[in-house]
Amino acid sequence: MDKLKKFDLMEKITHELEDLKNSQTGIVQKIGKIEVDNIELGNKTLDRILPEMHQNVADNLDKIAEILASFEEAKDTYGKKNNIDALREEETIREAMEGREK
Repeated sequence: MDKLKKFDLMEKITHELEDLKNSQTGIVQKIGKIEVDNIELGNKTLDRILPEMHQNVADNLDKIAEILASFEEAKDTYGKKNNIDALREEETIREAMEGREK
């Protein structure tokens, strides 16, 4: 895999991890809302299960945030080490030249 394709894949994974983090955040918020609503309702099953669910999802959110931070750092290091900005510029120039030749 060439350097630009590898970097593009790393960017794609970063966006997917961000989406996953946002989804998990939404789940934590929804569980919290259900817990608050259940204070008034007092359903025993919700009282018993929701706190554990909330904790499990919150733990996953922490793991996702940790992975995302580490992966972004690796992506940035790779981008600098391989001078991705210059490679993109070269690719743009090459594509423009190929476009003129056609």
